Amino acid sequence: MKSAIAQLSALEILDSRSNPTLMVTLTLADGRSVCAAVPSGASTGQHEAVELRDGDPARYCGKGVRRAIEHVEGDIAAGLAGRSVEDQAAIDRRLIELDGTANKARLGGNAILGVSMAVARARALVEGKPLYAAFGKSDPTLLPMPCFNVLNGGKHADSSLDFQEFMLVPVGAPTYREALRMGAQTYAALRGVLHARGLSTAVGDEGGFAPRLQSNEDACDTLVSAIEQAGFRPGVDIAIALDPAASSFHTPAGYDLSRSGTGMVDRAQLLDLYEDWIGRWPIVSIEDGFDENDWQGFVDQTAAQGGRIQIVGDDLLVTNTRFIAKAIACKAANAALIKLNQIGTVTETIEAVDLCRRAGWRQMVSHRSGETTDPFIADFVVAMGCGQLKSGAPCRGERLAKYNRLLEIEVQLGTRARFANPFAA
Repeated sequence: MKSAIAQLSALEILDSRSNPTLMVTLTLADGRSVCAAVPSGASTGQHEAVELRDGDPARYCGKGVRRAIEHVEGDIAAGLAGRSVEDQAAIDRRLIELDGTANKARLGGNAILGVSMAVARARALVEGKPLYAAFGKSDPTLLPMPCFNVLNGGKHADSSLDFQEFMLVPVGAPTYREALRMGAQTYAALRGVLHARGLSTAVGDEGGFAPRLQSNEDACDTLVSAIEQAGFRPGVDIAIALDPAASSFHTPAGYDLSRSGTGMVDRAQLLDLYEDWIGRWPIVSIEDGFDENDWQGFVDQTAAQGGRIQIVGDDLLVTNTRFIAKAIACKAANAALIKLNQIGTVTETIEAVDLCRRAGWRQMVSHRSGETTDPFIADFVVAMGCGQLKSGAPCRGERLAKYNRLLEIEVQLGTRARFANPFAA
């Protein structure tokens, strides 16, 4: 059978933060092969699939992945030998069975995901389809709204910002191609604005600038200046999205915003801060505005602001249907961030998207801060019709690989390509 798995192998490669990760190669019975590379996060939720690392301090500071490679080439290869890549769900179930833990800790979520992604790519090869057309969904034609992380803070940069991501969202763009142009043009203008102020234009993990701004508020003002400098209208052509990643500055005493000069605030004060910001700047989305265990904070924010902006759960939900179902029931968000390596298989990621869609929630597919040049998520976001993607700034090869792949898909779709503003009233 041409679609049968004949061999699985893996290679230890480096991600964009110079940390080891895996590239899995799957060889079919007819000799053809495909590869898939696994990303890695810095700001991670407590309940994510476990990333298996070697723990040897003398090698890559303990972050090597040779044990995960051994599992790919050992238990996983033996357990999947001869199975057809045309049944993704069956293979992913088998991977979960082989691991036997609730969080993929035995074989490693990184080992399992690399194989799962390779299976999806092999299926596309067997069917003679582009990857986005091989997920079993009907007629995928929607290109995503790109959300560009152009100012980095928190765990993603050595900057003065408590909040992790300040994003540009080209809500006025008529096509994906124009959205990319608008984002890149404003990113260039932002460099000029920072340079004129004598601020650093060095970039953080996700390609965004990491200047020593005066405050989180200064970051929003600076984005508005860049939007205008680029010739666009704030809130009409380009809006702002935030990922505070509040778990990174949450303490037992409250939310510590002292890095940028605000000081300690409690849940209610942080909610008031967001309310003030929504009134002052063209903000359309806030992700992880509260700590991952502060469910009441998310509930309060969704009740107070969810009718006006998108409230996204990331660390709160970790692409896990169990947590998403809980959040739907208690109205703790109205959108979910979707990351394949949070849950560990393609099938489970699809199930998370489907659950969100049934609840009327939006979905934003996301990269990780430790990325590779594998553009898998660009095909995935089109395949699922999620309508939103964040892959960092329009800078650095591992980020641009995703944005440029979407340009290719747009051309392939031709007149069938669709693009829409998910934040339109």
